[in-house]
Amino acid sequence: MPSGFGRIFLSFILAFQNFVIKDMVMKEKIEKGRGYLTSIIAVVFLIIGYQTALFVHQAAVMKITANRDEPDTVYVYQEQYVSGRGSYSSSDGPAKSVRKNAGHSSRAQAVRDNVPTRNVESFRFNPNTVTEDELCRLGFSPKQAASIVEYRNKGGKFRRKSDFARSFVVSDSIYKRLEPYIDIPLIDLNLADSAAFDTLPGIGGWFASKMVEYRKELGGYSYKEQLMDIWKFDREKYDNLSDLITIDTAYIKPYPLWTHPVDSLRLHPYIRNYETARAIVLFRENNPSDSCTAHALARAGILPPDLAHKLSRCAIELY
Repeated sequence: MPSGFGRIFLSFILAFQNFVIKDMVMKEKIEKGRGYLTSIIAVVFLIIGYQTALFVHQAAVMKITANRDEPDTVYVYQEQYVSGRGSYSSSDGPAKSVRKNAGHSSRAQAVRDNVPTRNVESFRFNPNTVTEDELCRLGFSPKQAASIVEYRNKGGKFRRKSDFARSFVVSDSIYKRLEPYIDIPLIDLNLADSAAFDTLPGIGGWFASKMVEYRKELGGYSYKEQLMDIWKFDREKYDNLSDLITIDTAYIKPYPLWTHPVDSLRLHPYIRNYETARAIVLFRENNPSDSCTAHALARAGILPPDLAHKLSRCAIELY
């Protein structure tokens, strides 16, 4: 027989065991209860979703049924273009109306047949300078034409054809017809002033003035990439406007590399100093004319290869 202390200890062990068993049973019941609750919530949401979908479907069916015999009404205004005034005038009398989506309606077809057709022209135009009258002749309504001109008056600029296409008054069908006739002149690097350069994307007043200054230093741009010689004029800025600029070769003045004196040569951006200019003069005095090239100056150690390459792309007066 266990002692008094042993019996107490044994009773304690049995009580603790019963407590643990009850606790485990209780936790199991709680977990089962949670599972049941989750299932109930899911079923409730499924029922709500089904009822909502059913309601939306029924509402849509009712709307379709209600509009089947009563489609929306659209109004057709007859306008006539008044030559010389550059505007359209509405015809006298009330506006005619037909049912929308009623292609089978004889009344709708009659109105379509009676609406006078507008004489639409197609000709080359610059959206930055075209007048309201010309826009109307191209097929725009007076309000659309006025909107385009107002956009320009507020500082808007159509730099590319795609800019004109993105205008909210230019429909896809009109743009598709007019796209071959859109003529937006490119900006010539050797003819434009700083104001014209300022209209290019990403070019402010500072870069515009630097583009003019660098043109003077070069004696004229020979190729468009020379813009990237300007400080802070990076590739990203160049790529953003390269399709908007051009260089007319007829206006390129060849640089007199082989005849300029030292004091003039040292001012060129690819030469820059008196020593290099003096070395070029000595080179041309001691070599035949057919060997006087920019790459020859690099081989002679007079110019760094990168500057010699840039100079070789320039228009250079023959020696």
